[in-house]
Amino acid sequence: MNLQITSRQAKLEPGLRAFCEARLKALAKLLTFATDVDVTAAKERDRYKIEIHVQGKGGGLLVVEESRDLEGALRRAFEDLEKKLKKEREKFREKRRRGGRDRKILAAPGEPVTPAEAERRVIRADLFAVKPMSVEAALAAFDAKKREILMFRSEDGGRWAVLYRRKDGHIGLVEPE
Repeated sequence: MNLQITSRQAKLEPGLRAFCEARLKALAKLLTFATDVDVTAAKERDRYKIEIHVQGKGGGLLVVEESRDLEGALRRAFEDLEKKLKKEREKFREKRRRGGRDRKILAAPGEPVTPAEAERRVIRADLFAVKPMSVEAALAAFDAKKREILMFRSEDGGRWAVLYRRKDGHIGLVEPE
């Protein structure tokens, strides 16, 4: 594991460097996948900002912590890193344990639905335009907001229409008859 400690506009004392190395050595069991660790300490006005980038085979982690105290920021950053590493390790273990057993089983018509399947959440989204507009204006609004779906009222009869982004990259239009 390569360790790089950088300080920007702040002097990092040898004791703090040793602290960083000791904390990373303590986390070595959780950092088995890590190839590079970058610790950056920056002073911005009267606050210290600590960034810890952990890069490895399966991706990377980023921890950012700010405080008026450099040691406190370092301590909290390493605590956050430890929490994230434990969470990632637990997610990996759960994924390995479940394997292929967690696939959804579709119920035949007439069979009761289990409570786990009945607990779907509805999340509201404002993917529509209230004022009536032409298809061209709706297309401009669709592209400007970079959305996947836009529901709008057409100028012709005030009926609802939907613009959506197709998998092939084109844009589809649905107008009720």
